Amino acid sequence: MKRAWTYFPREEIDDKDPKVKSILFALCFFHSTMIERRRFGPKGWNMMYPFSIGDLRDSYLVLNKYMESNQGAKVPFEDLIYIFGEIMYGGHIVNDWDRRLCNAYLLGLMNEALFDELELFPFIEGKNLSFKVPIACPFDRYLEHIET
Repeated sequence: MKRAWTYFPREEIDDKDPKVKSILFALCFFHSTMIERRRFGPKGWNMMYPFSIGDLRDSYLVLNKYMESNQGAKVPFEDLIYIFGEIMYGGHIVNDWDRRLCNAYLLGLMNEALFDELELFPFIEGKNLSFKVPIACPFDRYLEHIET
């Protein structure tokens, strides 16, 4: 997660709209999850997909273009889920079950709750463990949140 977040220049992120920052944080979490599942071989993905930081970078570029063209309007989560899940990351995926899993992750992340401290570990009740999307803040605060 830290590697994904620090890929982006601090100056660029600090100047972004708070909604873009939150979506990017969730996108970095999604990317980290996609990469991490590869470690588990066939229990993670049915195939070894070549996900890379380029997928995250390109998704961020698309996110920026989309948000610039929809300034002030409702965030087009359905469109973003389709673009990330079927084109950017989904373009690598050839197995139907893997595609369903990828889209399930995105459906859980890309929604209005994202702007209201969405819990990224949703089924961990009673374990005193939590990882939420922070309210929009400067780049360094996000990094501190990831590290703690």
